[in-house]
Amino acid sequence: MKPDASVRKEYLEAFAKVVQAVASKVANADARSLPVKMYVAGGAALYLLTGSRPSEDIDATFSRRLILGEDLEVAYRDADGRARILYLDRNYNDTLGLMHEDAYEDSVPAAIPGVDPALVEVRILAPLDLAVSKIARFSEQDRADIELLARTGRIDAKSLRRRAEEALGGYVGDLESARTSIDLAYRIAEDAARRRRKH
Repeated sequence: MKPDASVRKEYLEAFAKVVQAVASKVANADARSLPVKMYVAGGAALYLLTGSRPSEDIDATFSRRLILGEDLEVAYRDADGRARILYLDRNYNDTLGLMHEDAYEDSVPAAIPGVDPALVEVRILAPLDLAVSKIARFSEQDRADIELLARTGRIDAKSLRRRAEEALGGYVGDLESARTSIDLAYRIAEDAARRRRKH
């Protein structure tokens, strides 16, 4: 992935170790079950794409049901020398947020050092789908992440609205609240793009 050059070496090494641990769990699986696809979302995806705001957890879903041990966390030191932990979040659930039905198909492959893609194929949510996934919860951090993606030219407001509205078709629940958040996300992305064009 092109953005990898901007990601701190320490974080990438820790991320790779977590994925290597996953790969070790599936190494003896039936070849017909491989590779297991690992779809990365959330803060880890944002950091891999932009190099901004390192996340302590990895939100990911897999193409197969996995039985994993308890050792899927790595201690490392960031670029400032501070001790940090990176772990696979076992509580992540992509059905409790907004996600386009084509998000995983449109995800971006990422080569991870030391990980055999024949065992685990790591894929990062595309910037547009990453932004859409942040609309349902729409916390202050989610809004900042959408603004960052727009400010750096990775998404545009019209595409974000269209993709999010398409995603709504597969959901039940408080759709009016989600539509309000889509409108707000559109404005955030539009304002960020306008500021980017001025500079």
